[in-house]
Amino acid sequence: MSALFSEARIGGETFPNRIVVSPMCQYSAIDGVAQSWHLIHLGSMMMTGAGLVIVEATAVEEIGRGTLGDLGLWNGGQEAALAGLVSELRKLSSAKIGIQLGHCGRKASTRTIPDRWRGEPLSAEEGAWKPVAPSAIAFDEGWQVPVELGEAEILRIIEAFAESARRALRAGFDLIEIHGAHGYLIHNFLSPITNRRTDGWGGSATKRARFAVEVVKSVRAVWPRERALGFRFNSTDWTPEGSTLDDAVALAKMLESEGLDYAVMSAGNIRPGIAIPPATPGHQVPFAQAVKRETSLAAIAVGMIQDPHQAEEIISSGAADFVALARPMLDNPRWGLHAAASLGVDVAYPPQYLRARPNNWLGYMLAHPNAQPPQSTLQLDRPRSVSAWDRPPATATSS
Repeated sequence: MSALFSEARIGGETFPNRIVVSPMCQYSAIDGVAQSWHLIHLGSMMMTGAGLVIVEATAVEEIGRGTLGDLGLWNGGQEAALAGLVSELRKLSSAKIGIQLGHCGRKASTRTIPDRWRGEPLSAEEGAWKPVAPSAIAFDEGWQVPVELGEAEILRIIEAFAESARRALRAGFDLIEIHGAHGYLIHNFLSPITNRRTDGWGGSATKRARFAVEVVKSVRAVWPRERALGFRFNSTDWTPEGSTLDDAVALAKMLESEGLDYAVMSAGNIRPGIAIPPATPGHQVPFAQAVKRETSLAAIAVGMIQDPHQAEEIISSGAADFVALARPMLDNPRWGLHAAASLGVDVAYPPQYLRARPNNWLGYMLAHPNAQPPQSTLQLDRPRSVSAWDRPPATATSS
């Protein structure tokens, strides 16, 4: 049996396989409200064959948006739109549905794709707002210097995470992932590059971790234990001046004690100009392996995981419990279904697409020459004594 397609649990949730669709910003919201594009995009992701689909980074307050097109979950209109979205997505597959909650910190108030590539600050004429951060240090030359957060503002943002979690619960999500990486607000607190505070929210690694711990604690207090709670970690800043994998593992242990269920191990993006190793297939898997070795958290591996056999090896070797894919899913919105065929696993298809299922389409092996015959046979679109995989070509139907 395939390890990738084996059932697994995170917290109180059971997932049909180990494939996750990563959160992917679509920059298509209006005033933080999900639009028809989100239904079409996420609907296609629900039919990838993945066991979990996570909605893009969603701001917990208005100034926490990265761009004017970011999703939000700080008011009733946004909550209602997401509730309707979840209701429609449930009709498409049995995949679990999660949402990533975040705050962009000093990287807020930027232009959106396709107007920029690596991020450019908005002008006042375009509707710029003042970003906030633990310390008044701009992300890059030409960017706004963020307002240094005071104690009251820090506590307000922590409560904003909790309030967004309440809204996510009412909207019907199965899982929350807190975004603590990629140079956004939580990561700003964690890294010594961006946190120069000398009060209770900065200084030592433990004090820099306090904001992350309080956010997780506040969300867990309102998010039921039977629903999964995760955190996207920055495993390293890729420079001796910044946070390290040891820091990430220490934080993972702190958050586990607060009720965290899983860790996604990413890296980088704290500031421009840091030399990072070349991105190669699976280059961040060792980060997931480290947190899996040192904690009891479920570990999700990310980073150029695109080949089904590579994903299978990550899971079967015990390096991680799940793999999360983003661009490969945009490139091939049936990635999970094709991965199953490549690994010789028979999985359920949407009823409307049964005619393209390997068992039911004689042309499948021509379109996908690396596929293998499935190891079992599910109910086909009409009763047959044997599957189309086994039927001799001369007598097989071409449905």
